[in-house]
Amino acid sequence: MVRHSFVIGFLAVALASSAAAAQQRIPSPSEAQALMQSRPDLANQVRQQITQSGMTPDQIRARLRAEGYPESFLDGLLPGGNAQGVNVTDDMIAAIGRLGIASSDDAAMLRTMLRSGDSLSTTRRIELPRVSDDSVRGPGADSLAYRLFGLETFRNATSEFMPVLDGPVDENYRLGPGDQLVLILTGDAELAHTLDVTREGFVMIPQVGQLSVANLTIGQLENLLYARLPRSYAGVRRGADAPTKFSISVSRLRAIQVFVTGEVERPASYRISSASTAMTALYAAGGPTSNGSLRRVEVRRAGKVIGALDTYDYLVRGDNAKDVRLENGDIVFVTTHGPRVRVMGEIMRPATYELLPGETLTDVIGVAGGLRPTASGLRLRIARIVPAAERSGAGQVRQVVDVAANAGALPAIPMVAGDEVTVLPIAERVRNRVVVRGHVWSPGAQGLRPGMTLGEALRAAGGPKPDVYLGQVSVTRLRADSTRMALRAMLRDSTGAVVNDFALQEDDEITVFSLTEFRPPRFVAIGGSVRRGGQYRWREGMTLRDLVLEAGGLREGAYLREAEVARIPEARNGRTTAQTIRVPLDSSYLADYAPGRPYIAPRGETAAGFRSAPEVPLLPYDNVLIMQQPDWLTPRSVVLSGEVRFPGRYTLVSKDERLSDVIRRAGGLTADAAVDAAYFARAVALTSFRADTSKLRRDSLALGSLVPDTVERARVGLDLAQALRERNSSDNLVLFDDDSLHVPVQRSTIEIRGAVNAPTSITAQGGARLSFYVRAAGGASLVGDERKAYVIQPNGQIQARRRILLVPVDPKPRPGATVVVPARSTENRASERIAMVSVIAQTVASLATVYAILR
Repeated sequence: MVRHSFVIGFLAVALASSAAAAQQRIPSPSEAQALMQSRPDLANQVRQQITQSGMTPDQIRARLRAEGYPESFLDGLLPGGNAQGVNVTDDMIAAIGRLGIASSDDAAMLRTMLRSGDSLSTTRRIELPRVSDDSVRGPGADSLAYRLFGLETFRNATSEFMPVLDGPVDENYRLGPGDQLVLILTGDAELAHTLDVTREGFVMIPQVGQLSVANLTIGQLENLLYARLPRSYAGVRRGADAPTKFSISVSRLRAIQVFVTGEVERPASYRISSASTAMTALYAAGGPTSNGSLRRVEVRRAGKVIGALDTYDYLVRGDNAKDVRLENGDIVFVTTHGPRVRVMGEIMRPATYELLPGETLTDVIGVAGGLRPTASGLRLRIARIVPAAERSGAGQVRQVVDVAANAGALPAIPMVAGDEVTVLPIAERVRNRVVVRGHVWSPGAQGLRPGMTLGEALRAAGGPKPDVYLGQVSVTRLRADSTRMALRAMLRDSTGAVVNDFALQEDDEITVFSLTEFRPPRFVAIGGSVRRGGQYRWREGMTLRDLVLEAGGLREGAYLREAEVARIPEARNGRTTAQTIRVPLDSSYLADYAPGRPYIAPRGETAAGFRSAPEVPLLPYDNVLIMQQPDWLTPRSVVLSGEVRFPGRYTLVSKDERLSDVIRRAGGLTADAAVDAAYFARAVALTSFRADTSKLRRDSLALGSLVPDTVERARVGLDLAQALRERNSSDNLVLFDDDSLHVPVQRSTIEIRGAVNAPTSITAQGGARLSFYVRAAGGASLVGDERKAYVIQPNGQIQARRRILLVPVDPKPRPGATVVVPARSTENRASERIAMVSVIAQTVASLATVYAILR
């Protein structure tokens, strides 16, 4: 029982510690994202606190990072972010408290609202009743028309709209408790006084006394000071020549409490500046909801409506004359919206608008900014839901009203809730024009003049270009049935003079052709010992020297006596596709040629007669081959490593140099060299093509490709001792470029690996065969195939078991060799298991028979 109590107590302490740690722990980025999507409360209230702090989003992210929070923790609540779907938690409230955004009282209020489960209003999508699919375009066609005009102003969070808490204010501002004034006297008396308006509504001016200023405007206060100050300062009076002048201003405004209710995003009580207006309070509350009115925002004071704000005055006309200045205790009430209509098409501001009673189509078009230049000024269309009182019968619910303009002016037609106004565009067709296309200097559309001819249109287009095709100018003409007919004309010369000129008509399309368009692309090709082989554009008068220069010049080792040119034959007999000719070259084709520079001629030739080859003109489609000098080789090298006296990379001095020659140049082998374990490797490409790497590189360069610096190597088994004893031995290989030889130090062990029970290395036993070493490793494992065991001798040779007159003979591993026992394949193991089961079954059956007989 004691033990159980101890366990329960321990678990309770652990859970409490975990809860405390979780309460103090800063959430990770993934946890922060989950918290922001957990509950739909208070997001707009927190956004208001952040907005009023005056901090930029970057500053808030930096502060979050410094406090150890994810910098994106409050992104959805920052100005410009999307607060929809973001929900506030205790961690978020704690974060804005630690950043100094919210005071302790504000944080406590937010936590109270969070725990009370108050739910804030959400934004709903603005939808008007659809009339019919064939008469109203959907959001994809005219998406701007589906936004409620004016709401985005209140959704764009910014602190710039909030009035400041210090002056200046206009003369109509009424003073009250909490305001702070500054009185400055200049002239005979130089004084400055800071005056606080007390709760009783008066200020105390030194040497003047107490003045009651509550509910006075700034203008009324100035009049009162002109009456009271002269009692203490004789020089104070009105006029520019007064010996003593004064000025009174508000240095700090008081805060007032107002209530914003009705169809607003965040209905609540707000503490705002005393200079605030109804628009200020509405903005602080997030603006109207989608059901709220933007045209009638009432201000109620002492139970009476003292004014109404139409936000369209602000948004459309920039007029704030009717914006009511608020006082302490005022109520800003947003009613539900009035009739709404949607305007789309060729209008300046497509959107959904709210109407006041009596507003007409003319008013709606005016609020929407008027018609665009592309609007048809003749008519527009209204898709309407017939009001219930006017419906004559079943199915008479929707209708389309065509509105015709009178002398460009739209009639003042009364609007009905749900109307969709579509301003139709003008026709797409452009009249009174012709189009010139093709090979002219200034193609495009031209205005058609009376009697305008084809020649005039070509001259207006800048005239034809020099390589114009004179044989025909194409003109297509539009018929009355929208089909086209073809007309033709010819040009006398490249100036644009028309042989058979004629008058043009509206919508004629003129096309001028170019000779270049009709010419096939002509090219020449070059390959072989040049830097950039390939095809190049042929030009009249092009020579072989021009082509070599375009190909980047010749490569080192190019044969400079002649080149081969493959050319299209003059007479084709159906079998011959090309004829080849040899053309002379000289050393001046080299990029670094200079007079007197010696030329190294190929073996058996002389340099006499060079640098005097004539220019070789090329014809279209010639294919030039620059040949390589016979026996041109770059220096080749091999690598010796291991137990040689002087290891390193050795350059081959001849094409037939052998392995023993290079070892002799390297000083021979050391006393510790394991001659029978020498490792000789050769590039895979060399073993495939039996050619040296330098020649392989040379041939590949001639084909325009490069051999990689690193080539794959394969081991070649050889008897190094035999190669060193006998020069003409087959093991004394002729060396190629990049060959390598590694001579290891002598070893006295043999490694046994593969499918054995105990892979190991043991000391070589003189005369012992393969089976001895397999047994020394514990024998073959269950999956090992001992019959296929083999030996890798130190020199790389592989020896397997063999039979002589049906007698198995095992190879003898030499010191440094490796014995390998391979694993049996899956198919072999399955067949062996089947055979074993069959043998066991037969044995059991035989035993059963014997047992039955004995009974």
